[in-house]
Amino acid sequence: MQLLAQHIVPPSTTPTRLSDYACGIFTQLVSRKSVKKAIKSGALKVNGSVESTAYWVQVNDQIQLYEEALSPPRPLALTLDVLWEDDDLAVIRKPAGIVVSGNQYRTVTNALSHNLQASPLTDALAWPRPVHRLDQGTSGPLLIAKTALAHVRLGQYFEEKRIQKKYRAVCIGQLPDQGTIDTPIEGKASCSLFQTIRTARSIKNEHLTLVELEPKTGRTHQLRIHLASLGCPILGDELYGKQGLILKGKGLFLAAIALSFTHPRNGQVCQIEILQPAKFDKRMDREFEMWKKKQQG
Repeated sequence: MQLLAQHIVPPSTTPTRLSDYACGIFTQLVSRKSVKKAIKSGALKVNGSVESTAYWVQVNDQIQLYEEALSPPRPLALTLDVLWEDDDLAVIRKPAGIVVSGNQYRTVTNALSHNLQASPLTDALAWPRPVHRLDQGTSGPLLIAKTALAHVRLGQYFEEKRIQKKYRAVCIGQLPDQGTIDTPIEGKASCSLFQTIRTARSIKNEHLTLVELEPKTGRTHQLRIHLASLGCPILGDELYGKQGLILKGKGLFLAAIALSFTHPRNGQVCQIEILQPAKFDKRMDREFEMWKKKQQG
């Protein structure tokens, strides 16, 4: 079996059953059912040994995921924008409104083979796989592994916080020119940096702010939770937005715009940058024009 990914249990982790701990640490295992299947098949090992679902995970345990556990994707003829590609990996632009992986048919994972070239390298994966995730409503660069080496090392780089990401968002309200948000998420330390790009007046929201964000940790919904904690939720956020101010039907105004990482095979620094969605400035311009007309009337 080919090693696909590995994870070292960090310090301060409390003893947890393997079937519970392994949920969420590997992007390939999207449900509790898939985790249990991998454990029972022997494709998910601890320190090189097959363990049961009841094994208690300890600090410094090494958890390994092997390829045999995974079911092949169902090919989807959906055209994706390929931003960069070589034999080891690729970066695609994930569209808003589509999930990266899961039980649905319309996923980025199912569309990858339709868009990427097969790797000729000896450690080529049976099919390309995302090494991180973006929320369904979030667009932007998504890193894809095509070889086992790329998948294992990029996964380690994410755990070691060696991969930098930047986002743009339109949020409700006003923010300082720049700052740090360190509100804990589910009791875990979390940190995001922000820098205000522009602010526009709004009749409904008083102000809208275009902000650039850099997460320093990788908690689920981190940027959405952090901005909401400042009283400035992201426009279109139906989960963390303010009642009565959620813009429905226009999507979430959050997008990844940059990705920086070290190539896992040749050590080259790779930087991918794209423009923010056009709807960000259009929404702010529209709200400001409506506010201005009201002031003049």
